[in-house]
Amino acid sequence: MWKPSFSWVNLEWRWQKVFYILVIIEIPFTISALALFGIADPDLYRTQLWQEGANHGWNSDPIEILYSYANHRPISTPTPWNQFITSFNVVIAVLSMFIMLVKTVMFITATFPPLVSAIVHASLVAVYAVSITQQAASDYSDPRHPSKVPWYLTHSCSDPVNPRLKGYCQQAQGAFATTVCLCALFTVYMVLATICCFRTCAQKAALGPRFSDVESPGSTFDDKKWEMEMGSYPRTPNTIGGLKSPMTPRTLAFNTLDGTLGSRRPNKDLPLRHHISMGNETYQGR
Repeated sequence: MWKPSFSWVNLEWRWQKVFYILVIIEIPFTISALALFGIADPDLYRTQLWQEGANHGWNSDPIEILYSYANHRPISTPTPWNQFITSFNVVIAVLSMFIMLVKTVMFITATFPPLVSAIVHASLVAVYAVSITQQAASDYSDPRHPSKVPWYLTHSCSDPVNPRLKGYCQQAQGAFATTVCLCALFTVYMVLATICCFRTCAQKAALGPRFSDVESPGSTFDDKKWEMEMGSYPRTPNTIGGLKSPMTPRTLAFNTLDGTLGSRRPNKDLPLRHHISMGNETYQGR
């Protein structure tokens, strides 16, 4: 029955210092993301920035949502101004903080192999990629004022933007930049872990021939030489493979009782037969 082999998986990190450096870089970004997304939740400045963009004709107007509901023509809120993306960012920021603490402890205790790291960071790359896509989504709900990306990603937070919203605009820009940096950092984690998952040739050689992909030429030559030498010897009759059958004390006893020992031992009556009498017949060992 075939059994899966995981001998190709490496359970040790090659560059431990690089992992520590990445963790040190990750700490401030994770704290920043948690702070920025936490401040923005639930709706500190999202609707205000949406309205500011509508005042300058850069995107749709949030009043249109109310009009559409009043006229029984409900339309969905554009993705960059939706509550979902704000809550989603808070969740992934908390998750990132938790994973950072757990993986650091596991790495120090040597219980965080590269394969697990690759899976974990691939998942983080996926969720942060979704966050980037949602934050930079388009707004085509108003055909008169289409917007490919939110205005604070393409315009400055200074004039003509309302000075009261300058700080909120910068926070939104900082949150987006932090998301991009964390996604790039987790990508580096994932690539590093993926490379460390596979054993190098030196590691395979150190573990022995079982994990080596290349068979040494000396062993192949010795095996063939042994086969040729064994084939040159004449086979012994009545044996298996030209080798003599093993002779054990039990085999010798049975052969003696059956009288098949041949020339190895003369066929003589056992001494016990002269002392045991059964009626008129002497016990013959039958």
